[in-house]
Amino acid sequence: MTTLPHEEPLTLLDDLAGTEPIATSVLLDLYRRLVLGRRFNQQATALARQGRLAVYPSTLGQEACQVGAVLALKDQDWLFPTYRDALSVLMRGVDPVEVLTLLRGNWHHGYDPHAHRVAPLATPLATQTAHAAGLGRAARLRGEPLAVLAMLGDGATSEGDFHEAMNLAALSRSPVVFLVQNNGFAISVPIGRQTAAPTLAHKAIGYGMPAARVDGNDVAAIYQTVRTAADRARRGGGPTLVEALTYRVDGHTNADDATRYRADEEVDVWLRRDPVDRMEKHLRARGLLDAATTTEFRAQAEQAAGELRARFSAAPQIDPLSLFDHVYTRPTPQLREQRALLARELDTAHKPGHPGGPPWPGRPRKQRTPREATA
Repeated sequence: MTTLPHEEPLTLLDDLAGTEPIATSVLLDLYRRLVLGRRFNQQATALARQGRLAVYPSTLGQEACQVGAVLALKDQDWLFPTYRDALSVLMRGVDPVEVLTLLRGNWHHGYDPHAHRVAPLATPLATQTAHAAGLGRAARLRGEPLAVLAMLGDGATSEGDFHEAMNLAALSRSPVVFLVQNNGFAISVPIGRQTAAPTLAHKAIGYGMPAARVDGNDVAAIYQTVRTAADRARRGGGPTLVEALTYRVDGHTNADDATRYRADEEVDVWLRRDPVDRMEKHLRARGLLDAATTTEFRAQAEQAAGELRARFSAAPQIDPLSLFDHVYTRPTPQLREQRALLARELDTAHKPGHPGGPPWPGRPRKQRTPREATA
């Protein structure tokens, strides 16, 4: 029987007494990943400002949701992220340049979903939730003991796909954990103008599934809540809706001016609940973290940021005809026709005397004679 979710979100960093203990090694790994994730966010934002990323939806201030949730998964589990969940994909072990390929704007996608068990970053809101429910249902029919983590924002809960996915998952007892990162805004629309429900977790009641509310800036609470829900899913217990209360410190993307719809004082309140600082203070208070380890983790994060910068310094090698690759297993007649049309246009553009731009990689332009070059 579904029960009402607790209105007060679960918090562990303030008091671990009476809860299932989390191993020290896990707590330290959570902190290390938070430090790495914070630096990744900063570096990706800088790349967007430099024009080396087309767009970057920052998760600054939300790192605990993505770090804690992904660390709670097992190797056989699947992750279905949204466009704002690049950090969660990185935490799953995907190469950082491949993580950011979609946001670079020059390719469909950057990594092999099957190799990492990570679905493509989804730009349309909530569409990946239905895919997650479907994959989970298929796994259950095959008898595969896995869990599926579907990540989404508060705005996505206003989409029809989300409700269809919840209904499908509940009916088929699909092993899905729906993690809603409630960061307060769907672009510029506050949560109070999105729903009349007491909390987003209450939406689970109508679908007959359990729900939980958790402090989204408490990485230990996120880890334990998602781990519990994922374990239940693998055992055949069905889906769970988890609402994580957090805050988007940066704008919606690098193109957003958040000062138009929220006050600095509001941001300052959440900055005092910074997930990285909270975890560091907690570990130090328990004697689990010293200055040397903190310095080591920060150095590792800085090294990773430097490597990312260096790899983004090289211009990507792109063939326009690759646009048609991986669209269908067997290209449709229309797709073959469009590909042939583009190939002819490219060949024409590279003929002597044509005022085309620089040659595309893999399609070298014919060398012009001095007479042709001045024509």
